[in-house]
Amino acid sequence: MNADVDHPVNPTPALQTRQVPAPSHAVAPRLRLSKVVCERGGRALFEPLSLDVPAGTLCWIRGANGAGKSTLLRALAGLIEISEGRIAWHDEAGQTQRRLRAPSLHYIGHLNAANGDLRVGEALAFLAQLHGIDSDAASRRAALSRLGLDGFERRAVRTLSQGQRRRTALARLALTVGAPVWLLDEPYDALDTDGMRALDALLTEHAQRGGCAVFASHVEPGIQIDQVRTLDPLPSGAVRTAAAALA
Repeated sequence: MNADVDHPVNPTPALQTRQVPAPSHAVAPRLRLSKVVCERGGRALFEPLSLDVPAGTLCWIRGANGAGKSTLLRALAGLIEISEGRIAWHDEAGQTQRRLRAPSLHYIGHLNAANGDLRVGEALAFLAQLHGIDSDAASRRAALSRLGLDGFERRAVRTLSQGQRRRTALARLALTVGAPVWLLDEPYDALDTDGMRALDALLTEHAQRGGCAVFASHVEPGIQIDQVRTLDPLPSGAVRTAAAALA
């Protein structure tokens, strides 16, 4: 089990000297996990996990199916409770809070959350508004362009391929310059080579602005990653809830 080992992954030569400037955000949270355990059906999914993700850091969560990657991200987003440990966001003033909310935090789950009956531009506008992101038609067009969707604004979402739908969802990232924290579940899913390069560029620029990102992926990114955590699924019944284990 190597869930608490840091190591860089395939640094790209042009990014090896990446400088992290002073964060431009009003609040640049530092994520800290202390012995966090998540459960499903009363069973712990992974061993207690400790993690420290400062501003300007890209953290890749990897592991086999069922290891708890999606569950962990949902817990970080405040959508579900953890069973053990502590999650804390520390701001520049040293204040600590259990949860972040939009627009400081931007979470994209494994599902694209784009209504198939809407046009692409409408779907992006709705998602931006839902997450507290200021946008106008021009900024949304530019965001779609970053993901290779020029001229797709009036296309119905239901007519898109899976990769194009994923690009539409990820276009939100190009609108979230003011969001210091990104939590992304399988962001590379269904993307072709060009789509992966576009996402790599967005992640790199986000870190260079002083933002941080925690993402789960089965796909190895093509950029420098600052931290890696591998979650190995525990054997069924090997670890129970803390209360049960002590009984």
